[in-house]
Amino acid sequence: MNNLLNFSAWQQALVATLFTWGVTALGAALVFAFKTIRNNALSLMYGFAAGVMIAASFWSLLDPAINLAQSQDRLPWLVVAIGFTAGGFFLYLADKLIPALYLKHSRHEAASQSSLKRVILLVFSITLHNIPEGLAVGVAFGAISATQNGSQTAAIVAAITVALGIGLQNFPEGAAVSIPLRQSGMSRTRAFMYGQSSGIVEPIAGVLGALLVASVNTILPYALAFAAGAMIYVAGKELIPEAHARTKAESHWAIFGIMAGFTLMMVLDVALG
Repeated sequence: MNNLLNFSAWQQALVATLFTWGVTALGAALVFAFKTIRNNALSLMYGFAAGVMIAASFWSLLDPAINLAQSQDRLPWLVVAIGFTAGGFFLYLADKLIPALYLKHSRHEAASQSSLKRVILLVFSITLHNIPEGLAVGVAFGAISATQNGSQTAAIVAAITVALGIGLQNFPEGAAVSIPLRQSGMSRTRAFMYGQSSGIVEPIAGVLGALLVASVNTILPYALAFAAGAMIYVAGKELIPEAHARTKAESHWAIFGIMAGFTLMMVLDVALG
């Protein structure tokens, strides 16, 4: 903990998001061991990632946002409501305003595309969604320097928890990019490179988020709630539907994954925080 405090906020965020990017690469590296992954396993992984993100959004982001808003003599329920809805609405606009991403969600249009092009759209979609995930990590680490000394340990634990949660959900995302590319005929090396590259935006977004929050303390509770809203949107819009879609006849694997991920993150946050 003390060693971590010796770094500036943007350096902490950079290290953390390099970790999340590394987990993305680790997931993409599964292409070297497998050409396909059983749907049950993928469903469990996506569900687990969703559960981790849902739990982290409250204990590591919304709860600190509420406490910060109270310490700043603001209406905590209003602050978190504004930030949370703004985070979700931001990703909703991204889905609607970027034609390539919107095309991915239209089954009739996607059906007319080649298999490789659909996979490329998937890469683009995951890359886009990694931007707010990187921001979430950056905001969490930026909050450390903005908190009082007595609360810094809790802030560090919360930030590490967010980075861990994002990293865990990046693992199946990396595999979800590289393995379909391999199935479409691409070499293992190229499929891996595309898979890991979907996470390259996270260190950039993480540093920007940390710099912004560390320099403007008044927006910190809003930023934390914003990151939580973005994470819930990703979990509800992408991860949970994907988890169920993998095994329609055995959707309990998705539920087991969600509950396991939520429980693990909840235990980590409560026990360490």
